[in-house]
Amino acid sequence: MNGDGHYDSSVAFLGTWGRFQLIVFFLLCSTILPNGSGSFSLVFVTDTPQHRCRIPKANLSQEWWEVAVPLEVVDGELQASRCRRYRLDVLRNLSAGGLLPGRDVNLSSLEQEDCVDGWVYGTEIYQSTVVSQFDLVCTQRWKQPLTATIFFLGVLVGSFFSGVLADRFGRKPVLFATIIIQAVFSVAQIAAPSWEVFSVLLFCSGLGNISNYVSCYVLGTEILTGNTRVVYSSTGVCLGYTLGYMTLPLFAYFLRSWKTLLLAVGLPGLFYIPLWWILPESPMWLLSQGRVTEAEAIVRKAAKMNRVVAPEKIFADSKWHASSAFVSIRLSIALMTVLLCWVCVCYYGLSLNTSQLHSNPYISCFLSAVVEVPAYLSCSLAIRFLPRRLALVAVFLTVGLALFFIQLVPQSILGLAVALEMLGKFGATAGTSLLFAFTAELYPTGLRNTGSGICVMVSRTGSCIAPFLIQLSKHFLEKGVSTFNVTLVFLIRICNPFHVGMAQTSTSSICLISPWALWPCSPS
Repeated sequence: MNGDGHYDSSVAFLGTWGRFQLIVFFLLCSTILPNGSGSFSLVFVTDTPQHRCRIPKANLSQEWWEVAVPLEVVDGELQASRCRRYRLDVLRNLSAGGLLPGRDVNLSSLEQEDCVDGWVYGTEIYQSTVVSQFDLVCTQRWKQPLTATIFFLGVLVGSFFSGVLADRFGRKPVLFATIIIQAVFSVAQIAAPSWEVFSVLLFCSGLGNISNYVSCYVLGTEILTGNTRVVYSSTGVCLGYTLGYMTLPLFAYFLRSWKTLLLAVGLPGLFYIPLWWILPESPMWLLSQGRVTEAEAIVRKAAKMNRVVAPEKIFADSKWHASSAFVSIRLSIALMTVLLCWVCVCYYGLSLNTSQLHSNPYISCFLSAVVEVPAYLSCSLAIRFLPRRLALVAVFLTVGLALFFIQLVPQSILGLAVALEMLGKFGATAGTSLLFAFTAELYPTGLRNTGSGICVMVSRTGSCIAPFLIQLSKHFLEKGVSTFNVTLVFLIRICNPFHVGMAQTSTSSICLISPWALWPCSPS
């Protein structure tokens, strides 16, 4: 069995949109819903509400209590300081002496101090967040972006190890293990007594977040065939993720406490456990392990569900050896270039940033999610009708140009800046979807989950620093444009013209990249 075309032809008698395919399609897409909400729950959970120093009223007149917080110029506007107050012992002495602020005492001459009594947080938007729970402000504000970085470190580690485990033990066990990990540790975070414990639990929940998505993606693309596979990989699983993303601001709007929000985001994952007895293992993976009998049993069950007759012998005995995957220098170079493409997508950087575009974070998050719908639909059309190279170059140019022109927009034209950033998010979303599809096609079966996991892991290195880069957006955008341009040069050399099936051996992987590459292909 040299390629996916042989597998597709072997199971062609099942059809494409039978009862079996519909059940697998919609159940797998549904398991992605918690990923969309869980991936971006930090937008609300770790947001910083308005705050000021707490001022005890004891031995302090109302006049002095009202002016105890000094005013500062922030972005050209006069605002109450968030991290400083006038020395309270001095104010009490002045209050006891009957002096009045402004009339008897010049406030600018008074000494200031840090918020030694803590902070008072505004509740107009949130009832509570992790920032207000653990006082991650002022001298501790560096912990706020670090929190998101810790989550993405968990995603990075989980993406690699889950991929290796899925190629070793199967797609299905890893899929359900990561679903449980994400759900359990998301809920466990609400009991964290400190930021340190919360961060550990957040890291653990990250282990299962995108690992679940990758395992689900690979499982579906290997079970489904033909047009069903194309729709699933380019639209179905992506829209499942986006639907979960779109429900997040709705949950956050009605559940203003970070603990109840995490509970609402995490618990639904446990409801997918019964699907273990419904969803099958990947027949393609079973074949790569030489377990032909088990693969045939799954296909025969599918034939029974679709009410078609299966042939007496469906598959020929074969086993693919994973050690041959990286023998070819050309395949290794192509895979390294794909990794570079994954680093440059910057999907999470734009997603985390667009949540801050509007004064209402719920509207910002919803807009950031909604723009993904046309992006995925466009990606579906691109996969069907455009060469991979042209489609990827187009979305990379879209993101690069959007990031470039944002730098030129004056701050007074907020609408144009929002439109450009949404255009960038559109391109980044489409690019992520295209890369998932191309990566699944490029890697052979025995390494497909590992390869996809490595790509996601590498892409998360950018996500880990994205929360800090958002604070340095100007430099981030300039470097981003340069990196996109370099990536495009390599990208032109590796992408196959149209969909020619998913590779099952290293030879067929090389054939996928050869039509538009420098090297000839001689499939065996």
